[in-house]
Amino acid sequence: MNSFELNKILGAILGTCLAVLALNIAAEAIFSPQKPEKPGYEIAVTEAPAQGGQAAEPAAPAVEPIEKFLASATVDKGENAAKKCQVCHTFTKGGPNKVGPNLWGVVNRPKGSEAGFSYSDAIKGKGGNWTIDELNKFLASPRAYAPGTKMSAFPGLPRPNERADVIAYLNSLADNPAPLPKAAQNAGGTKTQ
Repeated sequence: MNSFELNKILGAILGTCLAVLALNIAAEAIFSPQKPEKPGYEIAVTEAPAQGGQAAEPAAPAVEPIEKFLASATVDKGENAAKKCQVCHTFTKGGPNKVGPNLWGVVNRPKGSEAGFSYSDAIKGKGGNWTIDELNKFLASPRAYAPGTKMSAFPGLPRPNERADVIAYLNSLADNPAPLPKAAQNAGGTKTQ
């Protein structure tokens, strides 16, 4: 092989490298992604500062009575809607606690009573049982219901129909499910096997 052929081969390799580099620079210029300043997702929460300069906890939103929505609630829709809760909760009898407590038998269970789970003072201080009405208020806005709860990053379920479906599903997770309020008893609020 003489030097002229070697120069042609090296020139072809160099030309290919330069062409790839030029295409890379052009592609970055055309398809440049905007990188966030810091990684992760921002959860935007608007809070008005209180007079003392500290941010005030949001007021509990006006929550409509759940009975009329339970009339059209279904366990199947509730089970599907509760899939987003599986990141932090389990739903099986005797299931382990995760970031949140196991939700088997949560309806009419005393607040802050799941064995082996460390509840926030906000939930411990509420007292009473998780009635259907209390679950409705909590699921509408956990942060407003119990300021300081560990579940404050969860925005809640703003749609009452979705809350009713989730409550119907949670109610079905028991050996003896609690009866739904009167308005819901005549509709399909029970689980079909």
